[in-house]
Amino acid sequence: MHPDLFLIFLAASAAGAATGVLFPPGAWYSSLNKPTWTPGRWVFPVAWSVLYLLSSYAASRVAAQPGSGMALAFWAMQIAFNTLWTPVFFGAHRMRMSLVVMAILWLAVAAMFVTFWPLDWVAGLLVLPYLGWLTLAAALNLWIVRNNPRDGTAG
Repeated sequence: MHPDLFLIFLAASAAGAATGVLFPPGAWYSSLNKPTWTPGRWVFPVAWSVLYLLSSYAASRVAAQPGSGMALAFWAMQIAFNTLWTPVFFGAHRMRMSLVVMAILWLAVAAMFVTFWPLDWVAGLLVLPYLGWLTLAAALNLWIVRNNPRDGTAG
């Protein structure tokens, strides 16, 4: 692992995390019907901080390996869709579109796991909590879509 690579991946993750500051949940999200199993608001920044650290560390381990191009392409894809989800859901209030973004993000992280594992099994393991969290987030996103008739597109 190269510390400079870790910092570069972490900086990219910080850019994604900044969307949470730019597009906070606010009153709109509070007004939505949510399941009883919705994590508390404090859980989200804690979970995402840990996941960004793990993902950045995993990517920095993989980046030093020969043949890591595809794995790093999936890392880039996931951080792009990760960054996109918050403005789509919290900014534009496009709940259905955010579910599409979430599905692509989940697939990108699954592909990241599959491509990280043969290069560095530790890095592959470090991706699993992210995949688990996204599974929960996708289920929450889907539940909200199904149980809230309004969407940003409807006004």
